[in-house]
Amino acid sequence: MYPSELYVYLKIQDLPSGVYHYDVAHHRLVLLREGNFDSYLARALGNRCEMSECFGTVFVSTMFWKNFFKYHNFAYRLQGLDAGALIGQLLEVSKRFRFESGVYFQFLDRAVNHLLGLSEQEESVYAVIPLSVEPATTWFTEESDRNGIVFATELCRELTPVRHDQYVRSRRVFQYPMLIRMNEASLLESQRSFRQIKEEKRDYCEGEVIALPSVKRLSYDLASITRKRYSPDTEFFMNEVSQEQLSALLQEATSSFSYRNDLDRPYAKPEPRVSLYGCLYNAEGIPNGAYHYDSANHALRQVRLGDHRLQLQQAMSLGNVNLFQVPLCLHVAGDQNHLKTVLGYRGYRIQQMEAGMLVQRLLLTASAIGIGGRPLLGFDVSTCDEIYRMVTKQETSLIQIPVGPQRVRPWLQGSLHG
Repeated sequence: MYPSELYVYLKIQDLPSGVYHYDVAHHRLVLLREGNFDSYLARALGNRCEMSECFGTVFVSTMFWKNFFKYHNFAYRLQGLDAGALIGQLLEVSKRFRFESGVYFQFLDRAVNHLLGLSEQEESVYAVIPLSVEPATTWFTEESDRNGIVFATELCRELTPVRHDQYVRSRRVFQYPMLIRMNEASLLESQRSFRQIKEEKRDYCEGEVIALPSVKRLSYDLASITRKRYSPDTEFFMNEVSQEQLSALLQEATSSFSYRNDLDRPYAKPEPRVSLYGCLYNAEGIPNGAYHYDSANHALRQVRLGDHRLQLQQAMSLGNVNLFQVPLCLHVAGDQNHLKTVLGYRGYRIQQMEAGMLVQRLLLTASAIGIGGRPLLGFDVSTCDEIYRMVTKQETSLIQIPVGPQRVRPWLQGSLHG
């Protein structure tokens, strides 16, 4: 059901240099193409990365059928969100190893897919993430045309095609023409299509501002918290959330979300393109209501007072979560036009990936402070947008995350790897 795949280009000791596929089921790397591809990959990234300074590069791809079989065309949205969650986890892990990283959302798709040996009718790369032990100032650069304009078709001719055998357990694989069309509409053929997004000042509501208490950044064991985390549904129960918990949740999630990418100018720190709204009920010292979190000032900006749980419950397409038992119902929001004005159709999937990255930080932080969160997409967007008065700010709700105290789930657990 999870559509993402991981590939890595490695240049490390005790391992042949080349491109590998990460086999999750057997926790192993499978060599796909041996050799040094620094020059090829640097040009595929538009000469914006000094690959010689990076010991490895991670490719996050999407295999279309892996969730289309269940969600049909809605799978396209989920593929971006799931890729974002994986990228968010990857960046958190790289921090623990003190690796420098950067996310490239824009690259010559066909050249990168050709390097990995992917069929674009089945799978395509969504993000490229170089890793280095050197400071990013030495390898993460702005777009350069010192080698002229490079086209994907020209790069592909430099490498012989490779094909990989794979086993699909589905007895019948249906066609997914809309996903292929969306992917083709998002492909970039040369670095002339690469764009950077100008920073725009965010408009906040003019309601009351509630300053949240200052808290220290969290320190937690990522591996332990990741294993501990799960998505509750009937396990939620109503209890007061302290201001310290709420403050830690919002601050840590947004602070850890900050990352290096090719949409912003190098070393700039613009406001994030996705932000957090929330309907609060039974939060210590805070009136029940809808709020927008101002991460720059670590404060809640009041949008609409009142208990909105009935509206939120009625807006859900499934009743798998009782929102009357949830003190915090958060929403990740972003540009109503899904960045299409600047980035074209590629902007939609980039926005979904950034939303997924923020959701992953929220879930990890919630687990670290002893509460639970569950991402939901089965909700009426227009209802939530109306609660937060988003239309006037040209924003829209992208994903809903109920967060609150949870009971221990009665289940049996075991390890896949012994």
